[in-house]
Amino acid sequence: MSATIAIPLTVHRDDGFDARVEAACGEPLRARSIETMQVNVGLTCDLACRHCHVESSPKRTEQMDWPTMLHVYQAATQAGVKTLDITGGAPEMNPNFRRFVTLMRSENIEVLVRTNLTILQHEGYTDLPEFYRDHRVQLVASLPCYLSENVDRQRGLRVYENSIDVIQRLNSVGYGIDPDLTLTLVYNPAGPSLPPGQADLERDYRRELQQRFDVRFTQLHTITNMPIGRFLHDLRRDSQDEKYLRLLRESFNPETLDGLMCRRQIHVSWDGTLHDCDFNYALGMSTRNGLPRNIQDFDASSLVDRRIGTGEHCFGCTAGEGSSCGGAIV
Repeated sequence: MSATIAIPLTVHRDDGFDARVEAACGEPLRARSIETMQVNVGLTCDLACRHCHVESSPKRTEQMDWPTMLHVYQAATQAGVKTLDITGGAPEMNPNFRRFVTLMRSENIEVLVRTNLTILQHEGYTDLPEFYRDHRVQLVASLPCYLSENVDRQRGLRVYENSIDVIQRLNSVGYGIDPDLTLTLVYNPAGPSLPPGQADLERDYRRELQQRFDVRFTQLHTITNMPIGRFLHDLRRDSQDEKYLRLLRESFNPETLDGLMCRRQIHVSWDGTLHDCDFNYALGMSTRNGLPRNIQDFDASSLVDRRIGTGEHCFGCTAGEGSSCGGAIV
């Protein structure tokens, strides 16, 4: 079973994304290196968040198998990547997850896991804080607001309360406190608007979470909601899709182009297909014609300076302060 493909907004204009990039840079958007390999190990999740662009849920069964993980390992070592960025779904729900992390860490590749936090409360996963600590795994955790009502509206009833419990548990083993155990929280807007300034919002998060729950974290990333997946379904239901895309287009910031995540990473989907980024994966956009399309055929020399596949959704990454898996760009 393949991933659900979310149909992108159909806006065709002379000043499309590629044209804006070429006007700003004098050339199409191209990769510059492969420092990070982002790997979606499966779409199974204990949550079904409204903003999820890959539409993960408890009903999804797609999982990366061990042979594909071995291909990822071989490709990562071949390319000399610095960071393996593991995502999902809830990536922890892949049956080979711990084995995969252990293998990558044995090569001293930094491993970053994008966790939804709540999975760490379920039976079979409650010892993961210690596993993460022992393998020096860096954590990126979704907490789209410091207020419970906003989080629960996006992610489900009591998700905020459960997330805070898990953050406290992570704090107890050193995450967010020990400089080597980074705990990054991720904010995204509740509706069709751009995130506020990342630095100011991080100060608000620190103040509110410290005062309310005495919890600590390393840093905050702000991420713009992409007009794909479940968020696009909501936009269309509320007749906000064209208005939101207009906002993204009008907020295009050429200063973000150098820092776009697609320029220094490649994405591997659960079935081994190669993509320029997680959002292209959600749209079923694999690497361009003539390039390797699957991790089994990975060739760093042909991918390191590849032309990036783009679309109208790319305006989401270049709006305002910019948006990437590493938070704001400028």
